[in-house]
Amino acid sequence: MSELLPTIAAPLGDIETERLTLGRFKPSDLDELTTVFSQPEVWWFPFGRPFRPEETQAFLDRQVKAWDERGFGLWAARPRDTGRLIGFIGLSVPTFLPEILPAVEVGWRLTPTAWGHGYATEGATAALHEAFTTLRLNQVCSLPQRENHRSVAVAERLGMKRVRPVTIPATDLRGEVEAILFEVHRAGWTATELDP
Repeated sequence: MSELLPTIAAPLGDIETERLTLGRFKPSDLDELTTVFSQPEVWWFPFGRPFRPEETQAFLDRQVKAWDERGFGLWAARPRDTGRLIGFIGLSVPTFLPEILPAVEVGWRLTPTAWGHGYATEGATAALHEAFTTLRLNQVCSLPQRENHRSVAVAERLGMKRVRPVTIPATDLRGEVEAILFEVHRAGWTATELDP
């Protein structure tokens, strides 16, 4: 599996944006994360239902492990003014689509009350900045479900380019997923977004 993981220059740390604190997940986040993931809208794409508590625990365990093993992962996202967990934003390895590996995906999943405030775009912009500066990756992808128009719009706002439609294979928890592969390359990331 290690040959399917990208090489990184340095591990990521916690960061802050204008309105968000983006930090590594901790086991103590479980109660807040369970509340977020118990809302049907959060996991509607691709599951069409909320997460059960044991699924949230498994997700959290995977995030802690990913940070330990890879040096990066999804951040717990919290508005700086409230400090409450609203979901996740960050970078992950899309192991669910082996045909594009090695790859790193930028992604986001937020509680519905956080939708429409620009948090996903703000946090994902910071994640791309870290991907191209700290991690020194050459490209990053995103794989929003084709019918998830909100996430498709975020990928477009980030300046990512549509590459092609893709079919994400079924698992024992869901059927096949029709998605759109977006990519952005370091060379195409605007110079103003990178450190001089």
